[in-house]
Amino acid sequence: MTEIGVGIIGGGYMGKAHAVAFAAVGAVFGTGLRPRLEMVAASTPESAERYRKDFGFARAANDWRDLVEDSRVEAVVIASPQTTHREIAEAAFALKKPVLCEKPLGASVEDSLAMVEAAETSGVANMVGFNYIRTPASQFARKLIAEGAIGDVTWFRGEHTEDFYADPDTPASWRTSGMPNGTMGDLAPHMINAALALIGPIASLIAEVETVHKTRPGGAVDNDDQAQMMCRFENGAMGHLFFSRIASGRKMGYAYEVTGTKGAIRFDQEDQNALWLYTMDEPEATRGFRKILTGPAHPDYLPFCQGPGHGTGYQDQIIIEARDFLRAIETGEPVWPTFRDGLDVNRIVAAALTSSQSKSWQTIYINAQV
Repeated sequence: MTEIGVGIIGGGYMGKAHAVAFAAVGAVFGTGLRPRLEMVAASTPESAERYRKDFGFARAANDWRDLVEDSRVEAVVIASPQTTHREIAEAAFALKKPVLCEKPLGASVEDSLAMVEAAETSGVANMVGFNYIRTPASQFARKLIAEGAIGDVTWFRGEHTEDFYADPDTPASWRTSGMPNGTMGDLAPHMINAALALIGPIASLIAEVETVHKTRPGGAVDNDDQAQMMCRFENGAMGHLFFSRIASGRKMGYAYEVTGTKGAIRFDQEDQNALWLYTMDEPEATRGFRKILTGPAHPDYLPFCQGPGHGTGYQDQIIIEARDFLRAIETGEPVWPTFRDGLDVNRIVAAALTSSQSKSWQTIYINAQV
């Protein structure tokens, strides 16, 4: 086993999740590389020191640059706002340090292009934090689809819906200012990533993006509340995606349905340990969707629990992500999703915004080079 010093920039919601994940991943998966929580940086020296004590880091940094440049920090995790991603990543790659960056990759396509170029020039491991697609159930769904268990895919419906802004009297905040913080910047990337992982590249789309509550207590809202898009995948399948932060009653509505010529699959993140499968080869009298509870037979479940149906949780997704990042560093082989995969998501978000403004179909050049 070899130690590797990890530095995390940001100690809030995702910073804590990554700190817990890197502290646990060695014990859960028996990784060859064993992370050492070396340093954490935050927006103020006081908060950085608090995160150091709370999460078990050796040191706190007053500035993210100090963390990136420190010789004992050998891998960097970016868990700060999107507008900071590019500068941090470019600095880390210049020093040949691997980077795990929270989604979305950059605050714009231009930022993401620059980050991909820096990553690929450096030749070191790079990965984007799309955690929800890593649940054992969704990994199994991806496997079933790839193996043809439901035949040729003809239709996909996906949503990422939550209700943290459903009440119009919820005050304005940083989340209601700037497009990177709106629904297309915050929630949409997760389900777009799922669509690409499950079905494949999107060839064209048309979208509507809107702000439903244009003012809130404390100020105007200048980003989007909800959006929808119709799309056509490169394999010919039709698709519809919906994203919302005002979907009353939805807490973690990351859900999808996949229809094929021989069956169908359904999944809902609010019941993340179950996958619903329908196959047409059953007798008519008993044919129907059946609920499959995840267990040791499904991808990445057994390291957490030996009991079928006991289930995994949100934090476990981040631990799986940490394992994948360490594997990329150790083997030198890219582990999906790389920065280039994150760029693909940014391109689709940008095309959807353009489509909404022009009210026209947009062609997606998903495999375009930097």
